[in-house]
Amino acid sequence: MKIDFEKEEEASKLRGSLTYFIKFFVNHITEREYIESKPICRESHQVTICKELTKVTRMQYADSNLMINVEPGSGKTLHLCMWVAWCLAKYPDSNFIYISYSHTLAASCTSFIKQIVSSSMFKYLFDVELARDSRAKDHFATTAGGHVAAFGSSGAITGRNAGLPNLNRFSGAVIIDDAHKPDEVHSDNIRASVIRNYEETIRQRPRGSNVPILFIGQRLHEDDLAAFFLSNKDVKPWQKVILKSLDEAGNALYPEVHDKEFLKSLKEKSPYVFASQFQQDPLPAGGGLFKKEWFVLLDEEPDILYTFITADTAETAKSYNDATVFSFWGIYEIETFGRKTGMLGLHWIDCLECRIEPKDLKETFLDFWQDCLTYPVVPNVAAIERKSTGVTLVSILQNEIRGIVIRNIERSRASGSKTDRFLKIQEHISSRRLSLLRNAKHTEMCINHMTKITANNTHKHDDVADTCADAIQLALISKSLYSIDKESNKANDTLLSLAASMKKRISARR
Repeated sequence: MKIDFEKEEEASKLRGSLTYFIKFFVNHITEREYIESKPICRESHQVTICKELTKVTRMQYADSNLMINVEPGSGKTLHLCMWVAWCLAKYPDSNFIYISYSHTLAASCTSFIKQIVSSSMFKYLFDVELARDSRAKDHFATTAGGHVAAFGSSGAITGRNAGLPNLNRFSGAVIIDDAHKPDEVHSDNIRASVIRNYEETIRQRPRGSNVPILFIGQRLHEDDLAAFFLSNKDVKPWQKVILKSLDEAGNALYPEVHDKEFLKSLKEKSPYVFASQFQQDPLPAGGGLFKKEWFVLLDEEPDILYTFITADTAETAKSYNDATVFSFWGIYEIETFGRKTGMLGLHWIDCLECRIEPKDLKETFLDFWQDCLTYPVVPNVAAIERKSTGVTLVSILQNEIRGIVIRNIERSRASGSKTDRFLKIQEHISSRRLSLLRNAKHTEMCINHMTKITANNTHKHDDVADTCADAIQLALISKSLYSIDKESNKANDTLLSLAASMKKRISARR
């Protein structure tokens, strides 16, 4: 049999490079040139996507799944469709399930894949043919036994699987291309049904332990399917590729479509859409109460006058509950242009966020307190919210720690709701009276947490913010810990000492 060496050479080049394959078949199928993005000082997102998909095909992610978050209009669906066709050129017996938020949208993708695979050029180069009964848009098969089928992310997925069992090579994948519809993602029921369908149905579709699931799409909500993958709650680990539209230097990801002027305007006029769909870091609906620029970042510790601890304890160690948080604070006098202002500032020295069982609460607090004792100004007070586990912690510590006063924080109608408390501290943060050390390990976590707090309680967690609210209440609003007035401070110290002695006497009498 005569071998067509020119054909084999071209087929080999196409099988060897996904990028080359895409350029070739975009031109062949659409008669348009494939234009690669050229962003300033960063890699093209198209190159990044092709690299990641190639790693999947080469089984470099055999023990994990792959998630890519990227802005809308980035050409992700084109790359996914081309990738499926490329895989069929290499392994024509591969089985794929293609999922999108609607069956119709998924079917349009499988129809495009079918158009590529059924083209005369594809058949000529790779000797792959479709089965005779492959007439439907949402499903087709190859004569080698490969399948590609379309489904909706909330619907039943029956009769189709991804990959092949007992193979040490690539044999297909589950693809999730935009699991949520933008105008439905804010419905708790619809959003939860997508995640439930993934857990109960989609996750069981791969036929081998090395058959991957791919998720690609923009973020839409704080609790979307991507958030589920990011939380490490899934059975199999996820490789995460987060492509932000604006990098730290202000360079656009896809300037040919969304330049930085457009992105900056979007950030100002539609911050929720910008944060979620373009920066892949969704803000809770309702708008944040605290802006990032309100938090003062210092290169050196200020001259701390007084320190204390605030604590917010959780009920369990389960990751979907609020965490237990301990925050260490310092009070100092704010200086402007080297001059004392007579105004107190609050410095967030350290913060520990953890999910622990109630039995470990005491030891965890003592470890945190011990670390605080190494600070030049040791803490005098630990303020702990008086609720179930907090009550227990207060009871234990009041009789076991010497040299520190344990103060109960009572929650009542008089103290107001969470929103009331957060609104109360907003003016103190907006006036830049709260500072953090620029490179401290907790700084980014604390600021990110605070900027997601909303007035309508649509934020996910507020444990860190609770310790902040309590600290501002004690230090800046009620000023019950420290005052610029030295005589007042002496009186405060005396009162604290008397209170501690009185508690010990009452305890001894009991």
